[in-house]
Amino acid sequence: MGEIGKFLLFMVSCILTNNFIFSRFLGCCPFLGVSNKVETAVGMGVAVTFVMALASLFTHLVYNYILIPLKLEYLSTIAFILIIAGLVQFVEMFIRKSSPSLYKSLGIYLPLITTNCAVLGVAILNVSNSYGIVYSVFNGVFSALGFMLAIVLMAGVRERLETSNIPKCLKGFPISLITAGLMSMAFMGFKGLFAGLS
Repeated sequence: MGEIGKFLLFMVSCILTNNFIFSRFLGCCPFLGVSNKVETAVGMGVAVTFVMALASLFTHLVYNYILIPLKLEYLSTIAFILIIAGLVQFVEMFIRKSSPSLYKSLGIYLPLITTNCAVLGVAILNVSNSYGIVYSVFNGVFSALGFMLAIVLMAGVRERLETSNIPKCLKGFPISLITAGLMSMAFMGFKGLFAGLS
């Protein structure tokens, strides 16, 4: 398999087979909290994509060019959280100015990107897999696109469920958890589909 084939397999792996929501179960809090409407889900997905891409870049640079030379690798988690918090503050200020309605609809979940374990997870995965700077950024972008795909699909299903005839005991959060479980099982099918290509 050539370099392009490996890159495409890496992209598909990040988005589908190793999806942060349905395979790694990271970032479930905003996934369940902000997936009521497709518009809000897209806004959250774009914000997370931006933060994950830049976090992958900056955490790679800080880890390899500051922490390793100073032999401070044990501070990597704290350093990563500080970088992510700074990026989220920037995104929050930008969304507040550019789209007040989106800012209001995202509510508390926007600053919670700081503690979104998917964002920290991608930074730690980049370090543990020893990705170079290019693959670190691509891992961040593609993993975030997988997150956005999951949250937008969930929002679409939840919008349809609002008008469906559901038993009273399952309305709201219970049917959302059942739906998330079924979607996770569906995404597991991609592992078998691409197993022969690796």
